[in-house]
Formats: sequence, C-alpha cells, structure tokens
Amino acid sequence: MATVSVTYTIKYELSISTKYKWLNDNSCYNSKTGRKIKQTIVSGCIGYCIDGKFMSLKALRPLLRKPIIEKLPF
Repeated sequence: MATVSVTYTIKYELSISTKYKWLNDNSCYNSKTGRKIKQTIVSGCIGYCIDGKFMSLKALRPLLRKPIIEKLPF
C-alpha cells in the first residue's frame, strides 16, 4: 500500500470564517473538510458559495487577509 501526502501553501484566508483558504494558484479550499470550493457565476457575478451564501469576488476581496502564523515552542 502506498501513501501520498500533499502540502499546500496558503496565500489568504477569509477574516469572517477562517476555514476558507486561498492557495497560490487562486483556488479556494475549505480547510475543515479538505474540499475545493468551485468558483461560480450567479447573475453575471463571479464568486464562491461561502457558508451556503453566494459572495462575489468584489465582496470577498476586502475580507481577505494573510494567514496568522502561530509560533510553537518546539
């Protein structure tokens, strides 16, 4: 049996819900479930479904922040 591990580099995270993260290739992932969130178009607006509600990219951009890096003692 073989094991495969994947390492992702997080570029941004959502400030209102830290479980949504954007990677270097601008793809969105839910970090709790490990699933990729599809980018969708609703009424001509491009965006993502965040916690069951559609949010356009224009509304999401001000809510993005750099991830907080925690210092561990070991």
